[in-house]
Amino acid sequence: MVQHHFHVADFVVFALTIVISVGIGIYYAFSGGRQKTTSEYLVGGRTMNFIPVAISLMASFESSIMMLGFPAETYVYGIQNIMASLGFFVTQLLFIEFIVPLIHPLKITSAYEYLELRFQSRSVRLLGTLMGVLTYTWYMGVVLFGPAVALEAVTGFSLWSSIFVISFVSVVYTAIGGLKAVIWTDVFQAVVMLTGIFAILIKGTIDSGGPQAVWDKAYDGGRLNFFNFDPDPRTRHTFWNLFVGNIIRSFGLGFNQSTIQRISSTKTQAEAKRMLLIVAPCFLISLCLANYEGIVAYAYYKTKGCDPFESKQLSDPNQIIPLIVMDIFTYLPGMPGLFLASLFSASLSTLSSGLSSLSALLWADIVHPIVGPRVSESKATLIAKVSVCIFGVLACGVAILVSQVGGTLTQIAGSLISAFAGPLTGLFFIACFFPRIKAKGAFFGGVTGLTFSTWLSIGITFSKSVKKTPWLPPASTENCPVDGAILNTTDLADVYGAVNVTGFNEVTSTLIWNITSAAIREPEGIEKLYTLSYNWISIIGTLTTIVMGLLFSLVTGMNKPGDVDPRYLASMTDTVFIFIPVCIRRRIRCIGPQFIKDEYKARFPDPTKTQTMLQTATEFKLIVTNGDENLETEFTKQTDELLRKS
Repeated sequence: MVQHHFHVADFVVFALTIVISVGIGIYYAFSGGRQKTTSEYLVGGRTMNFIPVAISLMASFESSIMMLGFPAETYVYGIQNIMASLGFFVTQLLFIEFIVPLIHPLKITSAYEYLELRFQSRSVRLLGTLMGVLTYTWYMGVVLFGPAVALEAVTGFSLWSSIFVISFVSVVYTAIGGLKAVIWTDVFQAVVMLTGIFAILIKGTIDSGGPQAVWDKAYDGGRLNFFNFDPDPRTRHTFWNLFVGNIIRSFGLGFNQSTIQRISSTKTQAEAKRMLLIVAPCFLISLCLANYEGIVAYAYYKTKGCDPFESKQLSDPNQIIPLIVMDIFTYLPGMPGLFLASLFSASLSTLSSGLSSLSALLWADIVHPIVGPRVSESKATLIAKVSVCIFGVLACGVAILVSQVGGTLTQIAGSLISAFAGPLTGLFFIACFFPRIKAKGAFFGGVTGLTFSTWLSIGITFSKSVKKTPWLPPASTENCPVDGAILNTTDLADVYGAVNVTGFNEVTSTLIWNITSAAIREPEGIEKLYTLSYNWISIIGTLTTIVMGLLFSLVTGMNKPGDVDPRYLASMTDTVFIFIPVCIRRRIRCIGPQFIKDEYKARFPDPTKTQTMLQTATEFKLIVTNGDENLETEFTKQTDELLRKS
């Protein structure tokens, strides 16, 4: 394999990125409130402007999985993975409408505080925290592993060095600067990331003959396979498990701790909505650009006439983008360093957000309920900072474990993280949209979903009976060097009687696939479940949690209408099902007139203070009635009665 080496200018560009990131952390460690309170350290004092928060949230999602995994996926399997990005976009728009009004008024620090408020159960909250910690820790491990393995293979950077540098830097500025440092560092790193992406796209497109040539070559190579409506759940990627499935999977990302922290850090609910309105289209664009990078890489190596995998330059698809960077910027010192900086920035932004989130979880969900007011704010902040360091070490350990799993980063993440993220998504679905389910049902459903999806994930990932989906035909090998000579596949095609180079490559790929398949035994019995696409793991975990939670609640008893405070429910009935009669919508929301009376009496201040009572009544009316005319009438009657008595 060809080894590339960095120029001094490359190291300078990379070092500047690291220094600026740490510098931002140092600045916020000694400015403002100096991160001395948990509110300022974990949620930025709840006074952050929505624009930097939006950029930060987008950057936290733009990890090495996007920078390396999406282009790798497109290069070897085609562009159909873009359907998942469109599904995520739809979910983000739904989240703005239904979840932000639910979460922002609660002023929570941990996403799992919401679970305790909804179910009045600490057990459900701790179950959610456990799944959240596992999800984020594994996610950070995958994010750490991505750039490490790619740079080790292409530039000679050692795996351990890359993992250590990324984790150390992110731990330093997150620990000392808190959420403000994370947000403003994310803003800087987002600029670096986008600069690196556009540099690759522009130069790669030019070297491939222009935009039209790129698309033509991708089409000829079968990479523009946007739609696959195959109903077989064993098919690796289809419209159903990508677009439709990701609408369900991405709901959990809306309740991701990073998202909740940023929603809570904005001043008003309107700003929180504006933040997500910026994030949704911008993140979709960035994901599309990452997929297009894979198309450009394929077109470039088809133009060059030497597929790096067929020529044995590479063995891991996650290495394709670092390789093309070293190839197209060979004579431009500093540009490979810019890519290295953008790749590390992608990992740093995600890792720092993860560390900040896990620190918030540990404090809000575990430590604070135990120690309570006995610990001063300064000691509480110190505990949060120490936890950042601990989780940083854990992420390094997970990155080493992840190195034992093969495939593109998107598949690695989808296979491993879904085991925990799926049932966690189901738990939040129950909390938001199933008011009849009690805490016991939610807990039982969550444990069952977690157990089943973890077992399924291990089986799909490691079972020896699972046939791997073959890659699409390679770009070309007609100009690949072999022992100082040039291998021309046109000559080989003549020898084997193939019609053309593409046909020869397809024959070769088919032969290899048949030989590999013959060596793998057919799955039997329960092993047939392991042949499901990895994209179904999260969906199965979500649905298992919901179904088992419902069944357990049916057996043990369900809530009655009005038992759940409507502030903790996300109602779609008045927006999506506006055509349903009001009386039915009220029953769907499980809100009865008695609930209004009881809550009204409990929340009203001294009846003699008429002005305060009127203000409280108006605020409470907006929360409870949610535009329901019948409930508004009932509420107004109760208000008039109390005013008359006062």
